[in-house]
Amino acid sequence: MKSIIVTALSLFLICAVAAGVLAGVNAVTAPTIEANAAAAADKARSEVVPEADGFTEQTAPDGTVYYAAEKGGDTVGYVFTTAAKGYGGDVEIMTGVDAEGKITGISILSIEETPGLGMNAKKDSFKDQYKGKSGELAVNKDGGEIVAITSATITSRAVTNAVNQALALYAAVTA
Repeated sequence: MKSIIVTALSLFLICAVAAGVLAGVNAVTAPTIEANAAAAADKARSEVVPEADGFTEQTAPDGTVYYAAEKGGDTVGYVFTTAAKGYGGDVEIMTGVDAEGKITGISILSIEETPGLGMNAKKDSFKDQYKGKSGELAVNKDGGEIVAITSATITSRAVTNAVNQALALYAAVTA
């Protein structure tokens, strides 16, 4: 009985020390991780609305956070982050929309699709199809103008649905 208690106590102490070390590492690295995420988001905003020289955080009436893209103090567009269900999980997209409601670019923030198939959504050849488009979009298999990625129609629809959500947010914000 004594050996069981000693073994259990030893395992408990090892786990407690390991948990303490992990908590300490998390406390030290959390600010750096947060700063890197903010820098990546800033870079993505600049990519989806390249003519902007600054971005101001805004809140829509429904509580959605978005960014007004500005150049010389004038609003030249908007940036929305949306997500839709893909084959391997949620696909998170950042969409830039100009002042006339046309897409200026999209950036894929988070995607866990099938390597070699759905992950092709990250390629510029797919993302560039959205530039200059407005209104309700659909993939070609659904009668739309967006050419679906071969063998990754679900991913293509997810990206298109997320972009459509951004366009709907644009319409709500500018109404």
